[in-house]
Amino acid sequence: MCGFVGYVNKEKDKKDNIKKMADLIAHRGPDSEGYYTDDTIAMGFRRLSIIDLNNGSQPIYNEDKTKVITFNGEIYNFAELRKDLEEKGHVFSTNADTEVLIHGYEEYAEGILDKLRGMFAFVIYDINTHEVFAARDFYGIKPFYYATMDDTFFFGSEIKSFLIHPDFKKELNEKMLEYYLTFQYSVGSETFFKNVFKLMPGHYLKYKDGELEIKKYYELEFEVDNSKSYDEWREGVKERLEDSVKAHKVSDVEVGSFLSSGVDSSFIAASSDVDKTFTVGFNDEKYSEISYAKDLSSKIDTQNISKVITKEEYFKNLSNIMYYMDEPLADPSAIALYFVTKIASENVKVSLSGEGADEIFGGYNIYQESFVWPWYYKVPYPIRKVIGGIAGLLPSHRGLNFLVRRGKKLEDRFVGNAFIFNNKEVSKILANKRQTKGFQDLTATYYETAKDYDNVTKMQYIDFNFWLIGDILLKADKMSMANSLEVRVPFLDRPLIDYARGIPTEYKVDKFKTKKLFRDIAHEKLESKVSDKKKLGFPVPIRVWMKDDDVYTEIKTKFENASQFFKTDKIIKLLDNHRAGKADNSRKVWTIYTFLLWYDIYFGGSK
Repeated sequence: MCGFVGYVNKEKDKKDNIKKMADLIAHRGPDSEGYYTDDTIAMGFRRLSIIDLNNGSQPIYNEDKTKVITFNGEIYNFAELRKDLEEKGHVFSTNADTEVLIHGYEEYAEGILDKLRGMFAFVIYDINTHEVFAARDFYGIKPFYYATMDDTFFFGSEIKSFLIHPDFKKELNEKMLEYYLTFQYSVGSETFFKNVFKLMPGHYLKYKDGELEIKKYYELEFEVDNSKSYDEWREGVKERLEDSVKAHKVSDVEVGSFLSSGVDSSFIAASSDVDKTFTVGFNDEKYSEISYAKDLSSKIDTQNISKVITKEEYFKNLSNIMYYMDEPLADPSAIALYFVTKIASENVKVSLSGEGADEIFGGYNIYQESFVWPWYYKVPYPIRKVIGGIAGLLPSHRGLNFLVRRGKKLEDRFVGNAFIFNNKEVSKILANKRQTKGFQDLTATYYETAKDYDNVTKMQYIDFNFWLIGDILLKADKMSMANSLEVRVPFLDRPLIDYARGIPTEYKVDKFKTKKLFRDIAHEKLESKVSDKKKLGFPVPIRVWMKDDDVYTEIKTKFENASQFFKTDKIIKLLDNHRAGKADNSRKVWTIYTFLLWYDIYFGGSK
């Protein structure tokens, strides 16, 4: 796991600039650094040594040194690929998985991407033709950003590394704020920095002579396979899960595992035979999973290393965390993740984690909605719409919220696992005229692609293409890399997902249980109180803390000085109503607050 940065332009001497840029992502790779520069390109690299500790430093070249690569990630099938390439005449100089990519590209061009098993973002430069080839993995586990400003083309693992270059123009892309207020993260290919983009998962790019070409090489498609029985599906998934965990443990350094009270991380910890697990929690037992983690760790004979996060620590580190994020993220669990990666990094260099299980196996509680009162869907939609509209005018209540949701089409109420502000609410609090029509600008094409799926599968597809990329995997990468830790995600394994995407919906979710098939597999390793535990998420007591004087005052001060973006009376009312117990506005308040905090760091002069 590493970080890279680079740029293409006609600077004569690029060494000073690329060194400064790479230094800004030293946290991604504190073990070594490396550079390649010529009249066309500068490539900088920071290494966190995991495979071939002595010889795997980058950039790495092919045999005749006509191509050079920088790479962030891990290729789990590199040994098999290396054997194939050696049989075809390629000569290797290291035992690193990086070298498989450059020889693989020589042999198969972009066709190498479909042969890879792993997480990756990489750049290959052809020294003779001056062409840049770059790619990002199937699911967006590793980040990749790029930008074109004047005659300079930037690329790298983190946006912050671009900022120091004299050709970079730092401007706020205010349009993204509108989407962010709904999604709670930077969504889609644009970023909060104008003219800076994300290379989306499953895409590659080519850049030469000022021309940029981007193509999609992978698309997740759910194709239900009814030819197998439930037992056949269970055994097939079980076999591939075991193989994935084994592959994700390949390392020349010690591997640990995160552990919460959920079934996903518990299964990984119990399956991986690691010596150490890592857990964080809070003083209030309702928001702490430490006692559970200690109990399970003792049963699977591993050492659990834990930390209780205080309110003071949580808020003291917020600015630092927003800096590492590059863009605002309002998921409160990201801060907790920062702390668990920190304690893990003090003990190991690699940790396994449970991201992706909910998206592929059907784990989110909202997926059950289609099975609760299914008869209500038979009520004509215009009638449901009227009922939902009336229910929406009343104070928020669980039963009424159900009617509100059923009064809307799925594409108008589901954007992924988080939905903070709807379009009307966004317009109500913004100080300036809207630049977008709303979140449907982004989700409509995905719903069109998924139009023949059932509602559960539609939600899985949306979560895969929005929530997983923009929130779950982003925070996993940025928080772990902030602490120089590699995080691996066995549930997001290409062979496993290629198989599991065919699981029939009735084997994933029903009225009583989410992740049915996976929970049955997990039950072979875990007690039923764990394997059957309802999805909880990562509990963080921000809704309680916001009512405390110190936190309330801090947030209110930020809101009072936010007139550049918001109608301050409207957002302060959200905060006050939350404090008074009139409504749980904690997620809305937090979304606004984290944006303002991030803005101060990157545009307001805060350090």
